[in-house]
Amino acid sequence: MRFLTVLMFAFAVMPLAAAEPDKDGFVPLFNGKDLTGWHNVNCAPSTFYAKDGEIITTGKPIGYLRTDKQYENFILEMEWMHENKTEVGNSGLFVWGDPIPAVGTGYTRGIEVQVLVNLTYKDKAGNVTASSHGDLFSIWGAKCKPDRPHPTGAERCLPSENNAKGGGEWNHYKVVAKDGVIKLTVNGKEVSGVSECNPRKGYLALESEGAVCHFRNIKIKELPSTNPKPEEIANVDAGHKSLFDGSFTGWKADGDGWKTGSALRSNGKFDATSEKKIGKGELIFDWKVPAGKPQECTISIGGKTATLKQPPAGKPGAWTRSTVTLVSITEPAPLTIKAAEGLEVMNLFHAPAK
Repeated sequence: MRFLTVLMFAFAVMPLAAAEPDKDGFVPLFNGKDLTGWHNVNCAPSTFYAKDGEIITTGKPIGYLRTDKQYENFILEMEWMHENKTEVGNSGLFVWGDPIPAVGTGYTRGIEVQVLVNLTYKDKAGNVTASSHGDLFSIWGAKCKPDRPHPTGAERCLPSENNAKGGGEWNHYKVVAKDGVIKLTVNGKEVSGVSECNPRKGYLALESEGAVCHFRNIKIKELPSTNPKPEEIANVDAGHKSLFDGSFTGWKADGDGWKTGSALRSNGKFDATSEKKIGKGELIFDWKVPAGKPQECTISIGGKTATLKQPPAGKPGAWTRSTVTLVSITEPAPLTIKAAEGLEVMNLFHAPAK
């Protein structure tokens, strides 16, 4: 029986309902009423919601809400506001991202437009290394070149001036993205830029990162394509749906054996079984166990069992992404993850076969 192979599918998605451009050529990315045109990638159903003409994130769990379609060259405008007036408020806009998170994280590969209040990082020499005023930077395997060298050499552009308002106040962002170049205008002044971005076509997303954040008046004007190469385009949605939302909702065990958060964490006592039944298709998930323990994870579906092992080149204790093609499942059945002390599992996605 062949159980483990890698196979990708291409599924169509329904785009946001067409809207008439305004006099400047912009169309809304958010209809003001619901999340039509957006996809909750890996958060709880309540993490992102529409209310009073705004998209609001609770910030918990971490993850992101992305557009149904990819974008290449565009001008995007939006307003955002953190509720935190004294505590740190963190969120972001992801540009040119992938449909599912990068390995071992709840976030996508892409370029992040920082949405942050009440935090400034400095190194030992007193140099600012991260700010609340519109940083641009690559995340999780994406690449970019900042307009100004970063003090640490990071692929991060610090703003030329501090122009963002604090918690409880609305900020306006204008993002111009064209041919792998991004320029960010904060409250009417261009302050940040990056170039040579890869990917330079992909999904747009709003980030959930621990704090309540509001977004409104999100609109976009698409610009002509500059024909990116295949290697400059983010992965395309293959129909994967999340089986884990940061809680134990949708899962069951015979006893108290799993902690939740960004990942499912086993204490080795009880197997975890999904309430949802899954059938033929593709299962993707990330897993790791502490160094010094067997670098393997055992799952079963419909009486079929597979023990997944870390590749020989893998570092013990590091995240491994496993792709399982379910070709011999006769009827949809729950997924069971065998308990193992220290095992962590995250980014559980299933795409049904066509």
